[in-house]
Amino acid sequence: MKEMKVLLVDDEEEFVKTLAERIEMRNLKSDVALSGESALEIMDENLPDVMVLDLKMPGIDGLEVLRRTKKVYPGVQIIMLTAHGSKKDEQEARRLGVFEYLKKPVDLETLMRTITAAYKSKLEDTQNA
Repeated sequence: MKEMKVLLVDDEEEFVKTLAERIEMRNLKSDVALSGESALEIMDENLPDVMVLDLKMPGIDGLEVLRRTKKVYPGVQIIMLTAHGSKKDEQEARRLGVFEYLKKPVDLETLMRTITAAYKSKLEDTQNA
């Protein structure tokens, strides 16, 4: 099995860098983007298998990143991770095809299980295509 590529997208720099370190301690490499714009640029260069995406960011927000990603790269599995989401935001994210919608603070083990499940789902989709 090829190594899973994860992209972490959050404008809270300290949070996202700490998350990247904690994920790396579990032998998982990740790229970090501090904005929606930067996430879209990274994807053009280095397409992830799974993206962990913040909802509320200045500039292009998480829902718009989700919308654009699913349009151009439908195989990328996206996990929305937010502290400020509403029920309406969650419904919209699910309508747009988010893999899972989690609330901050999230337990790292829960997040790791969700990332692994998203990756397995992507592999199954690829094999069934």
